[in-house]
Amino acid sequence: MLYDAKRFILYNRSIIEEAPLQLYSSALVFAPKTSLIREQFLGQFPQWICRLPDVQRAWSSTVQVLEGHSSGVMAVAFSPDGQLLASASRDNTVRLWDALTGASRGTLEGHSDGVVSVAFSPDGQLLASASWDSTVRLWDPLTGASRGTLEGHSGRVLAIAFSPNGQLLASASQDKTVRLWDAPTGALRSTLKGRLSMAVAVAFSPDSRLLASASWYNTVRLWDVSTGTLRGTLESHLHVVVAVAFSPGSQLLASASLDNTIRLWDASIGVSRGTLGNCEGPVTAVAFSPDGQLLASACQDGTVRLWDALTGASRGALKGHSSGVVAVAFSPDGQLLASASWDKTVGLWDALTGASRGTLKGHLHGVTAVAFSPNGQLLASASSDNRVRLWDALTGASRGTPKGHSRGVTAVAFSPDSQLLASAGWDNTVRLWDALTGASRGTLKGHSSGVVAVAFSPDGQLLASASWDDIRLWDALTGAPRNTLRTKGYINNLSFSNDGLYLKTERGLLELNHLHGSASQPQSKFPPYLYVKDQWVAYQTENILCLPPDHRPSCLTVRDNILVMGHQSGQVTFIEFDLARIPLDLAAV
Repeated sequence: MLYDAKRFILYNRSIIEEAPLQLYSSALVFAPKTSLIREQFLGQFPQWICRLPDVQRAWSSTVQVLEGHSSGVMAVAFSPDGQLLASASRDNTVRLWDALTGASRGTLEGHSDGVVSVAFSPDGQLLASASWDSTVRLWDPLTGASRGTLEGHSGRVLAIAFSPNGQLLASASQDKTVRLWDAPTGALRSTLKGRLSMAVAVAFSPDSRLLASASWYNTVRLWDVSTGTLRGTLESHLHVVVAVAFSPGSQLLASASLDNTIRLWDASIGVSRGTLGNCEGPVTAVAFSPDGQLLASACQDGTVRLWDALTGASRGALKGHSSGVVAVAFSPDGQLLASASWDKTVGLWDALTGASRGTLKGHLHGVTAVAFSPNGQLLASASSDNRVRLWDALTGASRGTPKGHSRGVTAVAFSPDSQLLASAGWDNTVRLWDALTGASRGTLKGHSSGVVAVAFSPDGQLLASASWDDIRLWDALTGAPRNTLRTKGYINNLSFSNDGLYLKTERGLLELNHLHGSASQPQSKFPPYLYVKDQWVAYQTENILCLPPDHRPSCLTVRDNILVMGHQSGQVTFIEFDLARIPLDLAAV
């Protein structure tokens, strides 16, 4: 019981500190099935959750999640004695944490750009940090005091490593060099040059004699540390090599690449010793079938998975794409499923059996979005090749390629009568097309950044477009601007409510006030709507369920009272709510 209680408290520490009463909802709901705390408090589960998420059986290897950085965390490192943990972030800071309790031990400030790598010296007396500001900084990890700044690189510093004997510090930079520094004094010892591409990772052999550098151009280079001479170039990866590591005896070198493989090498002669298999990727998109019975999820590993939306049971994996799948869409009758992939194709599948119904080829670059026309006759696809393509949904035959965007196309949507097609692009525009002929019906300009979502109102009179700076409303027939709605944060998902009075986004509902030309989030008479805002599941205007870090979604969809979330881990989570029983006074908990 004591072990379980410790794991329960550590795992939920940040949630309990922010909203203590979430102990009786979030902490219990996401606790493992065999948790003694969960079993003891079964009767305390929120009655407004009628289908609990499927959680793991036992506590995972994740003990605690440390939160505090205001931007992405790029690297972490333990001190040699295991007492401290250092984290590097794009917020320009390094944070120190007590490794046993998770308590903050200080924030190291001084870099003027993102920090991407941290490393402790073997004796734990020094901490080094590498930054996009082209410098390496040295710190006293006990006091947080600066011990010097190593300058000389002409590009971003991407990685650092101390030699096991503590004498040297290596830094890899965007300037295509690797520099070796005297760790105690900070003096430059040598610069490793040659026909180098940008080095993104470095590692010393355990005997401190060799240095391996991972290249942006798919190779690993081996260097003699004492002379600075190149010992060999290891080639076989098909994509960027992002990490390298030596075996304890210095005999083997492992390299990891964005080609989804890990390769093993004989470090002494540079010969390949084998390849470790392909990895699965995160979930990139989820979509319900029209009748709500099925859910489709797209995965970075090139597969599409079907799920029973009522039970959450897997209905099979659809395989055929040779690269990541980024979007999925059901036909209006629910018989067909379309998938968009970075392999430049659109896959058509029988949604009931999972059988392939064809592969649509023609795009020159990755396909980014797909949409069926409401009458089910057409399928539109958008691509980073700046093109929109129209297809016969039944036969797969090409029906035209509307041209006009000057940059990648990010989204497509048909009008309710299937007569118009809208496309959004990174060129900051929305374009309207005649869906039958492909002829241009106008270009809507006004956004100051790329447009990432478009949606028609139910009556077809309005078109909404979302970019990273705002949401704009247009007259769908004339293309005239009707309104500009300022938003807080990015909006990537956009649709109208069935009555056309609200815009549904991943950050909540926006009320459309056409008379006054404004948008707001009303505090009363708010229609039932579930959404996820940052780390919270929210209902109407209230935060109701805090999501632990490893349960936060990479993508999501909502159908009535069911929330479905896809995760970076490749998992899909279903949560069903009893909306009538949700108490709307949970904001303070």
